[in-house]
Amino acid sequence: MHMESVYAIAALWMGLAVLATVLAKQLRVSVALMEICVGVAAGFIAEWQWGSVDSLGSGEPWLRFLASTGAVVLTFLAGAELEPAVLRRKWKEVSVVGVMGFVAPFLGGALAAKVVLGWDFRASLLAGVALSTTSMAVVYAVMLETGLNRTSFGKGILGACFVNDLGTVIALGLIFAPFTIRTVVFVAVSAVVIAVLPFTSGWITRHYAHGTSAVRTKWVLLILFGLGALAVWADSEAVLPAYVAGMVLAEFAAADPHWVRRLRTLTVGLLTPFYFLRAGSLVSLPALAAAPLVFFILLGAKVISKIFGLYPIIGLFEKTRSARWYYTLLMSTGLTFGTISALYGYSHEIITREQYSYLVAAVITSAVVPTMIANFFFLPKHLLPKANEDFADLMEKNGEAQEDNGNGELAEE
Repeated sequence: MHMESVYAIAALWMGLAVLATVLAKQLRVSVALMEICVGVAAGFIAEWQWGSVDSLGSGEPWLRFLASTGAVVLTFLAGAELEPAVLRRKWKEVSVVGVMGFVAPFLGGALAAKVVLGWDFRASLLAGVALSTTSMAVVYAVMLETGLNRTSFGKGILGACFVNDLGTVIALGLIFAPFTIRTVVFVAVSAVVIAVLPFTSGWITRHYAHGTSAVRTKWVLLILFGLGALAVWADSEAVLPAYVAGMVLAEFAAADPHWVRRLRTLTVGLLTPFYFLRAGSLVSLPALAAAPLVFFILLGAKVISKIFGLYPIIGLFEKTRSARWYYTLLMSTGLTFGTISALYGYSHEIITREQYSYLVAAVITSAVVPTMIANFFFLPKHLLPKANEDFADLMEKNGEAQEDNGNGELAEE
């Protein structure tokens, strides 16, 4: 591909990102969710006018790399928000909610696919895995906009999301992916690297971080790319070691919030638009229109089983109605691991292309609808930092937008 084509495609996607940001501000919704919606619309137009979503360049290796990097770095930042002290204090909540967040939709999705839709056994299990996820990328993006990422409540949700997605990754590996010597190498090397990461990161910071070379960002990207390559080589996913690396560097990141802010700006301004827009563009609206009932059955199986499984459990830890519903609905989202699991099933001929389309559409819709309902109707205003109360007002009122006093990089960018 000629360089002018690369720049033209990049300009097109950045144009879509700007459009999504303007629409999100006008409609008072999350920028990340609006990027998904704009991606769906762009994919539909491209398929209608030129016969393929690839005409947008979504299949280009460089664009897929930027999108994947966006998911990896955003996941790292989400892990870095989890203070070890908070996790130790909330270990019971994080564990119980996270495990139930995986088990309930896994069983609900698999049963719906097998009993209601008549899919074969392996395809039904794959559907259960794909529908069991929680979207760390979407949840963290929303946390940034509300400011809840800085609260104990928000950190608990992020921790539960990690346990939920860890269950998904383990299930995908145990049921479908072969356990080989590569898996052992990946786990062993990752454990060693992550164990020494706080020490090496601190040493680099003390000796080289006080200039203009942005060595800490380069160092973190080196670790994330290296562990990501090892994960893919072992048939795992690059976002999993990224999250763990973020967790062990939480204290390192907290020591310099300005560095985290700059890294977040780079991620949200350049990388995550490609990820969210591309995820939306994968949805085939004509396929959904041909058999909408299948889509609604899968979506309902995911969201309803999540709600019935989680709401009573979350009630043990959160006493206010708004907090319980907000927590439950955010845990009902799906995106990264859901689409990864569906793509794995399609690539290995476990599911057909039509089944893949239904699953991806259900997963992506679950990233949009529950989050919108949560922000509009159940945002726990009493838990918001003072500087973010204007976000709650935007969700509640249809008047003029108030001045942003620090809603995070997503709102700014």
